[in-house]
Amino acid sequence: MSDYLGAQKAMSFDYDSNLEIVSTQQQKIGLASSGRLTLNRPDKVHVTRTGGFANVEMVFDGKTLSLLGKNANLYAQVDAPGTIDQLVDVLRDKYHRTVPAADLLMSDPYKELMPLVTDVKDLGSGVIHGIECDHLAFRTKEVDWQIWIAQGARPYPCRYVITSKKVTGWPQYTLDITAWKAGTEVASDGFKLEVPADAKKLAADQVPDLDDIPALFKAKGAK
Repeated sequence: MSDYLGAQKAMSFDYDSNLEIVSTQQQKIGLASSGRLTLNRPDKVHVTRTGGFANVEMVFDGKTLSLLGKNANLYAQVDAPGTIDQLVDVLRDKYHRTVPAADLLMSDPYKELMPLVTDVKDLGSGVIHGIECDHLAFRTKEVDWQIWIAQGARPYPCRYVITSKKVTGWPQYTLDITAWKAGTEVASDGFKLEVPADAKKLAADQVPDLDDIPALFKAKGAK
């Protein structure tokens, strides 16, 4: 799978994500969203995400990262010249913002996914959205993760689940991928963000996470 993903110059897919949080009453709640991603290596990506609390669009053109919150009519632009790999590092290290499941988008997914793994299990086959997959489970010190990989000539990830072991209740982040396309199948994309004329611009350090938890679900003083 890692070799296949890393070799793709262009790919696109639809996704559904579910971010679990655990309340102070130990109730587990899932926040669901959907979106689409288009990627052209080495330096272009376009992501949308629509959920109950946000309608977000992100575009990276190799020079600038642009992010638009359509519901709030807010946008931000960050100078980040370089590749997609470098963008993920800048967002994480400089702005403390993570891109969900970014390991799967990197030029060498195996190098990103495997260094901290302490245990691997081959759990045979599973079926995700009608696609027969190989099911693998991995453990690290802080998280467990599972992946379901389409069998055949196009071994793309159909489902990716991360379990946080250091958080009470072991909440999970689940990403389901559908409508997979690669190479010449991928529709053309200008990788330009159309910002409304009346949108308010945010400072770079105010850029939200793509899967930020809405304030409604945050305890007072929690980070």
